[in-house]
Amino acid sequence: MNMDLRSGNLYWPSVDEQPPVFSPLASDVECDVAIIGGGVSGALAADRISREGRRVVLVDRRNVCTASTPASTGLLQYEIDTPLTELTELVGRDQAQRAYLASHASLMQFRELVRGLDNYCGLIDRQSLYLSCEEDDYDELDAECTARRELKLEVTLLTPAELKKRFDIDRPGGALWSASAMEVDPYRLTLALLRRAVRSGTAIYAKTEIATYDPTPTGVTLGTNDGHHIRADHVIFATGYETPQFLEQNLCELNSTYAMASQRLTEAELSVWRDKCLIWESGDPYFYARTTVDNRVMIGGEDDEFTDPDKRDARLAAKCKTLVDKFKLLYPSIDIEPQFRWAGTFATTKDGLPLIGPHRQFPHGYFALGYGGNGITFSLIAATIIADQIAGRPNADAELFQFDR
Repeated sequence: MNMDLRSGNLYWPSVDEQPPVFSPLASDVECDVAIIGGGVSGALAADRISREGRRVVLVDRRNVCTASTPASTGLLQYEIDTPLTELTELVGRDQAQRAYLASHASLMQFRELVRGLDNYCGLIDRQSLYLSCEEDDYDELDAECTARRELKLEVTLLTPAELKKRFDIDRPGGALWSASAMEVDPYRLTLALLRRAVRSGTAIYAKTEIATYDPTPTGVTLGTNDGHHIRADHVIFATGYETPQFLEQNLCELNSTYAMASQRLTEAELSVWRDKCLIWESGDPYFYARTTVDNRVMIGGEDDEFTDPDKRDARLAAKCKTLVDKFKLLYPSIDIEPQFRWAGTFATTKDGLPLIGPHRQFPHGYFALGYGGNGITFSLIAATIIADQIAGRPNADAELFQFDR
C-alpha cells in the first residue's frame, strides 16, 4: 500500500532536473542483489554494490526519487538526534561513542563520494550551531561538549555572551559549535548516484511493486504485481517510512514534519548569518535552518505526533508561519516569506540510531533504514555495512545498528 509520504510545493524538484522515467519490469530477471526502493538509501546502496562488480537490479513502486527523498532538507551532520550523553545512558558508553564516531566517519566520506559523481550535488562544508532554548540547557551542553571532546571531535561550548559576540544570536543557555557539518541537495545526489549505478551495470525498473518474497536455501525469488520474477542472491530493503507496514516489529515512531524555503535573498541580506552555519536547537518541537546555493533560507521542524495526511496538510500554512516566526527571533533583519512549503512523514527510533542489516523475517534480506534527523549520513553507513555483509567482510559497526541491539 502506497503511503502519502509528503505533500505541498517541494523545493528541490522545482529547481533541479526531473528524474528519468524508467520502464516497469516486463520479464523475469536474475541478479546478485535486488534493491527495493529508489530514494537516497537505495541509490547509495546501488552505487556502492554495483561498483564492486555485482549485478544489481533496483525497483521502485513509484518512479525513482519521488517518495520521501525530495522532501529532505539535506542537512548532513554527525550528531545523532539523541545527544551523546543521553545515548550513553541508553546503550552504554562504548556503544554510544562508537555510534558517534561511525556517524562522523560517514559524514567525512561525502566529499570523496561526490567527487566521483558528475556534479557536486550542492555539497558544501558548513559549521553547525546547536542552540539552547532555556538557561538550564547550559549545563547539559557543557556535559555534551566534554563527552564529544573525549572522542576528539572538534566542538566548543559557547556561553551566551560568546554566542552573541561570535554569531549575534541571543540564547540564554549558549550553544554548541561544531566544525564538522555539511549541506547537500539530496535530490541531485540521488539522481547522480543512480546515474553512476546505471553506468556500473545496475538495471532500474519503476512502477514495479514487489508482491511476494520467496526465500530458498541460496537466495530469494521476488514476485511483482504484474507476475514477473526477480531471482536474487540477496535483497536490500530501502523502503523508508513504509517499512513498518510489512515488518513485524515495533520499529519506530512515525510523525509529521514541516519545512519551507524562502524567496531568493542577496548576500547582503544574509550577511548577518555568519558563515551560513547549520542551525538546530534543543527544543521540542524541533527547529532547524540552513541556506541554499541560490541564497534561500530553508527551515523546518514543528513535528506532530501523527501521520494523518489530511490533518498534516491542513496544518501546513500555520506550521510554516510558526517556523518563520522562530527564524525572525534569530535574525530579525532577514525578511523571509515562504515560496515553497511542504510536509512529510518522519521517523525516529527509541535510541535515535538507524536500523541496518538482516532481519529474521526475511532470509537473505537486509534493511537500510536511516531513520532520524541525519538520515542521509545513516544511509551511507547502511550502504557500507550491507555491502560488507553481502561480501562476507567483517564490519565492526554492524552490531551498533542491528535490529536486536
